[in-house]
Amino acid sequence: MVSARTPGWLWPLLATLAMQTLATMAAYSLPAAAPAVARDLGVEGSLIGFFVSLVYGVSILSAVLSPGFIHRYGGVRVGQLVLVAVLAMLATAATGSLAAIVLGAVLLGFGYGATAPVSTHVLVPLTPASKLNLVLSIRQIGVPLGGVLGSLMVPPLVLLIGWQPALLLQLLPVLALIGLLELVRRRWDARGDPARRLFQGGWMQALRVLVEDRGIRRLSVAAFIFSGIQLSFIAFMTVHLTQATRFDLVTAGQVLAVYQVFGVISRPIWGWIADNLLPALKLLVIHGLVMGLAVVAAGQFGPDWPLWAILLVAAVGGATASGYTGLAYGELARQGGERRTEATAAGSAVMFAGVMVLPSSLGVAVSLLGGFEIAYAVLGGLAWVGAAVLLLSIRADGT
Repeated sequence: MVSARTPGWLWPLLATLAMQTLATMAAYSLPAAAPAVARDLGVEGSLIGFFVSLVYGVSILSAVLSPGFIHRYGGVRVGQLVLVAVLAMLATAATGSLAAIVLGAVLLGFGYGATAPVSTHVLVPLTPASKLNLVLSIRQIGVPLGGVLGSLMVPPLVLLIGWQPALLLQLLPVLALIGLLELVRRRWDARGDPARRLFQGGWMQALRVLVEDRGIRRLSVAAFIFSGIQLSFIAFMTVHLTQATRFDLVTAGQVLAVYQVFGVISRPIWGWIADNLLPALKLLVIHGLVMGLAVVAAGQFGPDWPLWAILLVAAVGGATASGYTGLAYGELARQGGERRTEATAAGSAVMFAGVMVLPSSLGVAVSLLGGFEIAYAVLGGLAWVGAAVLLLSIRADGT
């Protein structure tokens, strides 16, 4: 039974956090099971890595299209559709062919892009402005949490029951969450407008916000850079450390775990600071500056670096490059005002684009340059460009 003292935002927060966690866990389950999948399908294990890229690529489209559906049918109903997309991906990929896995990535992408717009649409009206950054930062924990759960739970399940049953087992919590959301859908979706046309004012309303609002456009440019750096750390941390410092794979994996952990625990801390001490936009500028330092430092890793110094860089990188996302979504919601759902959708699409573009570009740069030092220096410079762009917004706001 819910106490009368329970904040009105708590249960919606838990529901949207669970939705994000289950969707992200599904996205990272196949890469976590990649060796077994590759063996059974007779393909290179590295090809499975394209699964997540395909999910994010399709998610760009679903993010920008989602606001019309959210306004008409309600955030909870669209959240249930996101979970149906998760079910479709798991069931399709579990049939066990390469074509089914590709189709599964597309199906998941059709829903995944709507996760952040759904959450903003549901949470913002129920959350006091004084707690908005904290609440949205906690909600964003679902992304690394889903990745961690996929990494920790799927490999043992693959060894125990096989990769296809391991995917099918995830259907159970997804079905349970769909059912639980139905219990509260009418109440949380009371602001929905069934008479609204799906693409009222055009089918690209989310992108129109980028064109018309300079502040949101600047914030999205910074988010593109920051999200790309976030995934670059994840994609290259272990291979970089094993090559540059001669760490074994276990030690390199532990450094990556430190990065991930600090990305998780820092998010609510940054959210609280933005609500109580320093505006989110100024805090994001600091993130960009410090993030750039962490990236440049990572490019200098070598055999003479002590483990504690490498762990410190990983922790700082995780707290900034991974920890920034809740602040970005809170600021998108604030600046978006009545168009906060569209602003969040546009920001999500741009972040997904950063995830796709910058890590792959870094990989090409490392191959061409024969090392990480210069490539990471350029990436660090991009972080400072993102901070500078945000400074322009602060000056324009007069804050």
